Amino acid sequence: MDTSPPDRAAVAIEQWRRERPDLDLLPMSVLGRFAEVAHLIARDHINPLFARMGLQQGEFDVLATLRRAGAPYALTPTVLYTALMISSGGMTSRLDRLARAGLIERQAHPEDRRAVQVALTPEGLRLIDGMMAPHVENQRTALAALSLAEQQELNRLLTSLVAGLSGGAQPETSPDMPTETPSSAPHHPRTTRPRKGTT
Repeated sequence: MDTSPPDRAAVAIEQWRRERPDLDLLPMSVLGRFAEVAHLIARDHINPLFARMGLQQGEFDVLATLRRAGAPYALTPTVLYTALMISSGGMTSRLDRLARAGLIERQAHPEDRRAVQVALTPEGLRLIDGMMAPHVENQRTALAALSLAEQQELNRLLTSLVAGLSGGAQPETSPDMPTETPSSAPHHPRTTRPRKGTT
């Protein structure tokens, strides 16, 4: 008895092929599998790590963007929300949650007294550095069904697809992890980290 998970894209395509044999269903098959891959990677590899660390995806994106900017791990809110392609209001709520957790702090901009910048705290730097090795390992495990050569070819094809879709513009998602659509992305309750000065 076959106990492998159902290929939901294949099931949907077969049903559409029966009902509408006049349609070219290859694009639907490809994009359906994109959606399924993103869902499975997030569910089985990405979200469990975030849940253990008490983070949501958007909060991880902020920490990762600050970390890969290099020392002093500080950017203006405008640079952050432009890089992550979210509204300024959405960025403010993320920053507020991270600040309450002691992972980032708002500072006076060293070159413009009228501006502020967002910087990783020592705790935030420790957290994101500690997450990156297991995060990258999650990504490696998620692709284990493909050989190295297949991964390189897939990366080449997806690079071409991104270039074609964006017209040469920068991708509008964080490169640090696969991003689900807002309607499908699960939310995890935050685990409680001790506040500074408490046990």
